[in-house]
Amino acid sequence: MTVQFAAGTSLGGTSKDLVPIRFRQVGEKILLTNPWGDWIALTPQEFDELRNGGTLGHELEARLHARNFLRPNARQDALMARLQNKNRALDAGPNLHILIVTLRCNETCVYCHASRAEMDRVDTDMSTATAERSVDMALSSTSPSITIEFQGGEPLANFAVMRHAIEYALARNRSYGKTLDFTLISNLALMDDEKLEYLVDRKVQICTSVDGPAALHDKQRKLVGGSAHTEAVKWIRRINERYEAMGLDPTLYRVEALLTTTRESLRYPKEIVDAYVGLGCRALFLRPVDPFGFAAKTGGRVGMEKDDYLEFYTTAVDYMLDLNRQGIQVLERYAGIFLTKILTDTDPNFLDIRSPCGAGIGQLAYNYDGTIFTCDEGRMLAASGDAAFQIGTLPSARYRDLMKHETVRALALASNLDTQPDCVNCVYRPYCGICPVYNYATQGSIHGRMRDSGWCRVHKGIQDYLFKKLIADDPGTVEILRRWTTARERTHYVHAAAAS
Repeated sequence: MTVQFAAGTSLGGTSKDLVPIRFRQVGEKILLTNPWGDWIALTPQEFDELRNGGTLGHELEARLHARNFLRPNARQDALMARLQNKNRALDAGPNLHILIVTLRCNETCVYCHASRAEMDRVDTDMSTATAERSVDMALSSTSPSITIEFQGGEPLANFAVMRHAIEYALARNRSYGKTLDFTLISNLALMDDEKLEYLVDRKVQICTSVDGPAALHDKQRKLVGGSAHTEAVKWIRRINERYEAMGLDPTLYRVEALLTTTRESLRYPKEIVDAYVGLGCRALFLRPVDPFGFAAKTGGRVGMEKDDYLEFYTTAVDYMLDLNRQGIQVLERYAGIFLTKILTDTDPNFLDIRSPCGAGIGQLAYNYDGTIFTCDEGRMLAASGDAAFQIGTLPSARYRDLMKHETVRALALASNLDTQPDCVNCVYRPYCGICPVYNYATQGSIHGRMRDSGWCRVHKGIQDYLFKKLIADDPGTVEILRRWTTARERTHYVHAAAAS
């Protein structure tokens, strides 16, 4: 059971005032957390001693004091500063702006989130005028740093408009003076040397999808007349070679590749890791398939039980830890996000796992036709016929109206963990986050019911796994997990502010 104790409450008559705490049994220990993210693991006997009152042993009292669980000696100013630092992203407006430059795609994926269109559907291409208005809206954000991310469909199918948007953004930003960077999400099958040279010259970060070994990848991602895996691997290697030829640090500058975990993937945890390592990738994101777009219709074929996913996850990450012990550095992104929150005073601002979430206040998604959504997940739902998360349309939309939209406000409230009946008392409250659009798609309400949520089950299971490793306190394993929190800035991709 997970419980929060009010500040100043004495547990069972103990004379030691505790800060608000939450607890949960993890393995053979009782995990306690406090509001600013410190944690401590107690034996059941120690926990009973704490809960039932009496004089605390000196060793237990010292440990509680060192981890800021006792109120009398807690430095409130320092704790407030830590909370402010962890939530500093909330001081700015949306920094991620997703441009859907086309719905056309040359691949057919069994789990497609984007609700693709056939390659002859040029009516689903974004126009240059809409691209310019989208960039103008992005630069109107109060965030000092802006990421413009190009998605589809397959963005390279409308490369001319994507290129126009980049040039327009660079020119317009001379008046705004923001730090600006660009990201491309592509299957790479339409890449050619001319496109690559332009993208490298404009410092566009390139991301793709790799579902594992060739047989698995090509089974889930169909490319007419060819192998989707062969094309992706060819261009991943070419792009990485180009970065190395430029003298960029190969540990930082490589193609980012994302995995969508399906029921079929569960059979190949180690083979998937080996496929990424073989491509020189230093990170995997073992994300389960989401219930959006076409995936909502094919979920019965590609979805999975969450317990099966968690078994796959632990097997894959255990294997990655073994590889790290052998000197092969590779990390899992979910683990890196949670560990950064658990082990440091920094929040990586991953928009899906923060409180409140990034919908509207952290990101905006601009569809090919100029409709604006709180997030890409909301845009995907609209492609299935439900436009509940549309908040404006270009060119009439105004930035202030978007930020004050009742849907944006509702999502911020619904994803504030302190207003969630289950989350407010959860031991993982300091590290977690929820997606109200996921709740809406799976449970019919943006608030959802966390105890019945697959989202919650996955995130809680991952954090249980990580805390078991941390509590076991094997020095080699803990050192690897701490290394996974290290975030080094990749400044090459950033166009520095240059206001005129």
